[in-house]
Amino acid sequence: MASIPKQKVAVIGGGGNVGASIAFALIAKGVPAEVLIVDLSDKAALGQALDISDASFTMPGTCRQASFKEAGQADVIIVTAGARQKPDEPRSNLIDRNYTIIKSIMDGLQPIKSTAKILLVSNPVDVLTHIAQTTSGLPREQVIGSGTYLDSGRLRNTLSDITGVSPTSIHAYMLGEHGDNQFTGWSSARIGGLPLLDHPKLLGLDLDSINQKTARKAYEIIEAKGSTYYGIGMCAAIIAEALLNNTSQVFPLTHYVANLGCYMSWPAAIGSSGVEQSFDVKLDSTETKKLDIAVKAIKEACAKYT
Repeated sequence: MASIPKQKVAVIGGGGNVGASIAFALIAKGVPAEVLIVDLSDKAALGQALDISDASFTMPGTCRQASFKEAGQADVIIVTAGARQKPDEPRSNLIDRNYTIIKSIMDGLQPIKSTAKILLVSNPVDVLTHIAQTTSGLPREQVIGSGTYLDSGRLRNTLSDITGVSPTSIHAYMLGEHGDNQFTGWSSARIGGLPLLDHPKLLGLDLDSINQKTARKAYEIIEAKGSTYYGIGMCAAIIAEALLNNTSQVFPLTHYVANLGCYMSWPAAIGSSGVEQSFDVKLDSTETKKLDIAVKAIKEACAKYT
């Protein structure tokens, strides 16, 4: 029998589509870790773990069902559980319900491994990452959220279609609060070492329409199939792999930005200790105003949970 990998990644809410997609992506990417599926529904967790384990026989990773206590000792703990917003429900009420869920999860994980990194995928991710940090007891640099990483990927795909350049060679980020108050950092975007907006195929284009297309992508998917999970599944797996392998890669993630005084999505280098560096992105006056709006919204939402 093959040995069990020493590194562990727990997926809380792994019985659902998002959690299962993350677990499968970890296995399919060949991450050498034991993937632990945890869910309030033991049946769903067991079913997903058994199914995903069938995909692991040619890979270095393994997958099994686990308890919340076991998950608390994982190297990376990914949280996908959370309440969905009801029609016409105030955002404050949604956050209240999610606070109860996140606190319950953190209590169930205790005692949490002191070197563990927690990755929030649940929305609203910026506020819930703040809540997870305050209720977990871990240092700020060890509690992060997926933030606008997927949104930035969607943006880069759109820009790739326009410019004909690979999305991996386009350095552009969606920034701020994941959701209504996110914005594109056009003034700091680069392609081939040059300002992105100087590319001839972008001259004269309606940048707002590109923003809207990026922001609307999730709604288009939800309208067509009910929910999104493959994109965020791959993004979360890539982030977890960077944490495990100490790669010091830069991602636009939800983390505590000291000079702004709150959690928000901003470029950061991550490794085995969590957030290693947060970068001071240069913005123009219009982008700075959008940032101010995002910071105010996040701080007001988080004030109740400090």
